[in-house]
Amino acid sequence: MSAPKATLLEHEVTDSGAEVATVTLAHPPLNLFDRSMLDALIADIAELSARPPRAVLLRAEGKVVSGGVDVHVFDGLTVEQGAELWRTLFAQIIHPLEALPCPVVFAAHGLTLTAAFEIALACDILLAAPKAKFGLVETVVGLTPSMGGPQRLAERAGSGRAREFVLTGDLYDAATMADWGVVNAVHDDVDTAARQLTHRLAQGPTMAHAATKKIIEAWRSGGVSHADSVTPEVSAGLFATDDLRGAVRSFLAVGPGKASYSGR
Repeated sequence: MSAPKATLLEHEVTDSGAEVATVTLAHPPLNLFDRSMLDALIADIAELSARPPRAVLLRAEGKVVSGGVDVHVFDGLTVEQGAELWRTLFAQIIHPLEALPCPVVFAAHGLTLTAAFEIALACDILLAAPKAKFGLVETVVGLTPSMGGPQRLAERAGSGRAREFVLTGDLYDAATMADWGVVNAVHDDVDTAARQLTHRLAQGPTMAHAATKKIIEAWRSGGVSHADSVTPEVSAGLFATDDLRGAVRSFLAVGPGKASYSGR
């Protein structure tokens, strides 16, 4: 009998007909990122990339979000094998997750270490419970975070904070992460808040959300000037969407906030 899958991918439809996908880390007791977890997450993200929903929620079951990476993954790797591991994880997890043409929300209810936090930083919005703690503690095995954590943390909190966070290997609470601008909001019932937000975003103008992500990605790769250069075409494409046309007509007929969106 095969072992149970380390993640759970579920699809649901909101009251307005918008599809939401939820990816749950379900690999007890600590949701460690061993080979089975990595393979399961790669498969889930590939499925979402092939048929994107209108919003995605990443969450976890159990006492912790994740205790980090199973150190057996690193044991005995050569330099070449290490480089190939990181290239694969960027190519099959981090980059396609960021490229999903819909909002992606991460819910952290407890301890969120190493790979899990790096994946959270690749999501659009990060929500946390008050008791959540975050750490990039790779220094305990003589490593540096290598799934994009330092640079994405620097993008949100500044390079000085990112250096402090990684070099000390300390754990930081949700309130501190919110103060730094890394966590978007702290909720007592983070799972409910994250589900409500994901549903709300799914019911919005999905193609406009995708355009927003493209513009911000252009800024990330080339600064304000590059983002300015792509915005006219990216934004203009929305005039061909049913959602923009319908929302404009709705606004003119009955005022703002009454439009419904199909994602087309």
